[in-house]
Amino acid sequence: MTIAEVSKQYDLTPDTLRYYERIGLIPAVKRTAGGIRNYTEVDCRWVEFIKCMRGAGIQVEALIEYVALFQQGDSTAEARKQILLEQRAQLLKRMEEMKRTLERLNAKIERYDQFVLPTENALKKSE
Repeated sequence: MTIAEVSKQYDLTPDTLRYYERIGLIPAVKRTAGGIRNYTEVDCRWVEFIKCMRGAGIQVEALIEYVALFQQGDSTAEARKQILLEQRAQLLKRMEEMKRTLERLNAKIERYDQFVLPTENALKKSE
């Protein structure tokens, strides 16, 4: 697949895909004789994985380290697993924080509907 096709499929700009490859977030993509990137199914799985992890807020540095370790082979499996475990713990912490924020927003919205809107409507009627 060309970079344009991958870009469209994963809703990422070509610049983002080039950047991901340049910083080691995805392994180097093979090129055609003319120098055009030729994404394989494996490359696309990396793009999908990184997009998912970045969407969850996983740190770029951790993902770069994970990819570098992956490229070193099976002897790094435990180190890669440790990265994933650490990132999962951080994600769970952020999810708890987001849950508390959501609860606070819900309470504020409820109070808004109960108190602010009736007051505003009363003011409109007195005009």
